[in-house]
Amino acid sequence: MYVSIDPAHSRRAASWATTPRVSLIMVVYMTGPALMESVRHVLAEPLVDEFIIVDNGSSLADAAWLRDLARREPRVRLLQGLGNIGFARAANLGAANAKGRSLVFLNPDAFLTTGAVSALIDAARDRPSPCVIGPRVFNTDGTEQRGARRGEVTPVTTLLSLSKLSATLPPLRRFEIHRESEAPPSHPVDTPTISGACFYMSAADFHVLGGFDEGFFLHVEDVDLCWRARKMGGSVLFQPNARIIHVGSTSKENPLVIEWHKGKGLVRYFLKRADSKRRKVLALVLAPLILGVAVGRPLLRQLVRGRMGRPVERLATRQPAEHRAA
Repeated sequence: MYVSIDPAHSRRAASWATTPRVSLIMVVYMTGPALMESVRHVLAEPLVDEFIIVDNGSSLADAAWLRDLARREPRVRLLQGLGNIGFARAANLGAANAKGRSLVFLNPDAFLTTGAVSALIDAARDRPSPCVIGPRVFNTDGTEQRGARRGEVTPVTTLLSLSKLSATLPPLRRFEIHRESEAPPSHPVDTPTISGACFYMSAADFHVLGGFDEGFFLHVEDVDLCWRARKMGGSVLFQPNARIIHVGSTSKENPLVIEWHKGKGLVRYFLKRADSKRRKVLALVLAPLILGVAVGRPLLRQLVRGRMGRPVERLATRQPAEHRAA
């Protein structure tokens, strides 16, 4: 059950002469200050004809701001009153209500840069369907963020990556799946896994895949989507010429809860894709370790901060170095 806060939207939608080309879908949950900046960047993108915001839960002030936004901005459709139904289910709900031929999913703490949407759409031409395309993702300091171009996510690579062993021990570096330290390609390239912080799919391809697997509550649903697209003979692409800035870690939710859902999602994913008895046994054996390492990371960070007495760093939003130079 969803509630559209803007009752006049249906009348405005009926007046549209053509079907929207691009619908951008954003799932919101206790995002914080980054939300307004993210929305501002979306509304500044002329290719976004329809902006669907699914509010899984916001502060009273943010919820009121979103309702006012939906009343003022004809492109915005706000779905509210759902409770926290999880990212996958909320994203599917947004896609089911979208009218655009193209879908762009964007985190509420991520900022589009000029030309990003156009570059994502262009990369899909003549590619095998279903096709998933992700941009190059930057941190606020201009460095490339982890996760936007990854190799195959397996129990072993995940455990070694979460524990940082694949990045620090030379004998284990062949298991490192993150590619952000490598020079970026000059054109879109096939890659097993892109980041769910922002990606493009045609509406037809998204529905052919059945959308996100709603068995994932938070995290890993993007990894699963990429795997299913490839399994169906489709393609997953990293588009280096589309750039976004992803603040990350802005949610007011407890980091332990977030990492618990990530660990659970990983375990579910590995069991789901286990196509042999050996792989299923490996997934089951490594499950406690994966959950333990996932939850242990925020605990360790809290312990280190407590001992060092370091304040939480204030996040600033800056353009990627390459974007600033343009």
